[in-house]
Amino acid sequence: MIRFFCVLLVLVALCPLSLADTKIRPALTIPRVTARPKLEDFLEMKPASEAAQQMTRADNFVQRDPRDGEPASQQTEAYIGYDEENIYVVAVCFDSEPDKIRARMSRRENAFGDDFVEVTFDTFQDERRGYVFWSNPLGVQADALWTEGAGGPDFSFDTLWHAEGKLTEKGYVILMSIPFKSLRFPSSADQNWGLVILRHIPRSNEWSYWPRVSSRIDGRLNQAARMTGIQNISPGRNIQLIPYGSFRFFRALDTRDETAPHFIGRRAEFDGGLDAKFVVKDSFVVDIALNPDFSQVESDEPQLTTNQRFEVFFPEKRPFFLENANYFQTPINLVFTRRIADPQLGVRVTGKRGPYSIGAMLIDDESPGKRVSDSDPLSDRRAYFGIVRASRDILKQSSIGVIYTDRQFEGSYNRVGGLDARLKLGANWSADLQAATSSTRYLDGTTSAGPAYEASLTYSERKLFYRFEYTDRSPGFATLTGFSPRTDVRQTMHRAEYRFRPEGKHLIAWGPNMLVRNAWDHNGVRLDAEYAPSMEFEFNRGTGFSFFHVPEKERLRPVDFPSLTENRDYSRHTNGIFFRTSYFSQVSLHGLYLWGKKINFSPADGQQPELARRTEGNLTVTLRPITPLRIENRYILLRLRDRTSDASIFNNHIIRSNINWQFSRELSLRAILQYNALLANARFTSLETEKNFNADLLLTYQVNPWTVLYAGYNSNLQNIDLVPVPGGTGIIRRRDRFINDGRQLFVKFSYLFRF
Repeated sequence: MIRFFCVLLVLVALCPLSLADTKIRPALTIPRVTARPKLEDFLEMKPASEAAQQMTRADNFVQRDPRDGEPASQQTEAYIGYDEENIYVVAVCFDSEPDKIRARMSRRENAFGDDFVEVTFDTFQDERRGYVFWSNPLGVQADALWTEGAGGPDFSFDTLWHAEGKLTEKGYVILMSIPFKSLRFPSSADQNWGLVILRHIPRSNEWSYWPRVSSRIDGRLNQAARMTGIQNISPGRNIQLIPYGSFRFFRALDTRDETAPHFIGRRAEFDGGLDAKFVVKDSFVVDIALNPDFSQVESDEPQLTTNQRFEVFFPEKRPFFLENANYFQTPINLVFTRRIADPQLGVRVTGKRGPYSIGAMLIDDESPGKRVSDSDPLSDRRAYFGIVRASRDILKQSSIGVIYTDRQFEGSYNRVGGLDARLKLGANWSADLQAATSSTRYLDGTTSAGPAYEASLTYSERKLFYRFEYTDRSPGFATLTGFSPRTDVRQTMHRAEYRFRPEGKHLIAWGPNMLVRNAWDHNGVRLDAEYAPSMEFEFNRGTGFSFFHVPEKERLRPVDFPSLTENRDYSRHTNGIFFRTSYFSQVSLHGLYLWGKKINFSPADGQQPELARRTEGNLTVTLRPITPLRIENRYILLRLRDRTSDASIFNNHIIRSNINWQFSRELSLRAILQYNALLANARFTSLETEKNFNADLLLTYQVNPWTVLYAGYNSNLQNIDLVPVPGGTGIIRRRDRFINDGRQLFVKFSYLFRF
């Protein structure tokens, strides 16, 4: 902890010497319009009505990519105005080749391969967080939160706003209408915001901005224009009530009691609940969830979980946890809300007042008591979570913060406290630091405690990117509310990228990358060493490829694998190639192919982990043959073979097809078919052969993110069988027999009431 504060004090002392803002930013005064502008007012590619002509104009967009600082290749004009309830942004996008504009009618947040316009508002003008509003030429919308230093927009955020768009003979026009009720901002008479407008043209890989956002400076909001003129606005009385209800018919295999697995089912089972939102003084939000709807309609993207040493990360998808999730972000992931699987009641407060940002959450979780059999003493018991996070802005784009998390369950607990800082060290340097400590008591009465540290230093400009990271997790550190899958490790990582930018007609940029990673345990024993040079090439039309050769060393210990009698080194290498292209608007490809060696972490009983020949691939092909149809096919492969006999250890195949037909902006029909097969050789691995086929059909009518009607059917098949065993029933796996272990038919609806 002392080391952390010493580094923090030195960096804070240096900050004022390097934070002079020498860039003169443009300013834009936003007028109040007398009438609501309409899309039709701009279809002649100029403002036609009186209300449209009252709006202020921003033009002369400047490229960031591929040619930083040059004028945009296509003319763009943005018009902005506001009234008592909304702020309006109209984008008039000229195009000399209008037939090449990419625009498809898709589901909300499912048109990212298209041309688009994006607007970012920094409503507190603190250069730290912003609201992002995105639309393709047909008005298909997406929204996100922008957090400086987080690596890009977070599209898991949703709010209520409206977008319209239309193609014209000269390009396209978009109208965005954003209610002030959907934004959080200071409660003052005069509003001063930051503004960034982006236009993307995918066929030429062009990203142009107003005002200029240069890749030679790290960050977006610190280059935003200053937006003034908005006066005497307020969300007013802002209350949202979102009741939901669902009916389902289902049959599923209950495996909570390992000695008596059996099928259960329900007919017309009803469930319902309420999410409520209250905005206090324009900038604080109180969310209350009563039996919230935390079922996932959208399935997780497939990932390889076979032969993994550590837990695999799956992102959060549930709305209650997504809004303002960036208020709880810290360098160490101490708030991973998927740990809260089945809450009954939750309260969350997030917001900002002056330089202070606050996030707090109290919530229960019924899942621990539902995962055990009815006869278990822990049946129907629930865990309780408490999370508090506060930060204060300091200097320019810097902040310091504290966090405390607590999980309690039947006398056990996990408590974590931490201090963190984000420091902006001039135009190109930034640092993130955190120190945390935990205290844990487990259900069996054992305890553990220990600190954790995280520090990073980043340099970013147009040609050169460099990042250094230091990670330290003590043996006793644990976070049951966060995601930290590895302990007893100290690790350093250096990552550097350099780009030559010929910015030609075809080749845009190319250059080398280098990653160096070393890890030790707290006794000084070297664990991992990785050296990963690669070369990357970027062409126009979203095309690029890279290739790499990665020598690695990995040391396993008896504490990791009991079959080992002493520490053992494994030297291996991985070769690979990655490619992507969207050269044709109807087809896009993403592919990764790896070969080399990998450790078999699941050897047969009594055997030690051994190196094996590795083949791994991940291919995604997305087809858009006609406007309403989108087909995404993915194939994932992991194959290990014995180095001596070349016999198969296991083959893991994942095949997934996602087919979506968009009848209108609101109505869509989606089918997902996924087949997972793990074909294991018992001679070399303790893994069992597993086969699973899942079919998911969903009809969606979505007016906005909260007013939605779903009708769906899901069916799952596995290669299992129920057989009598002494004392009950057991589950065995058959190579060639499938049974339906779960199916459901459901109707779910929710409705937004906004006052």
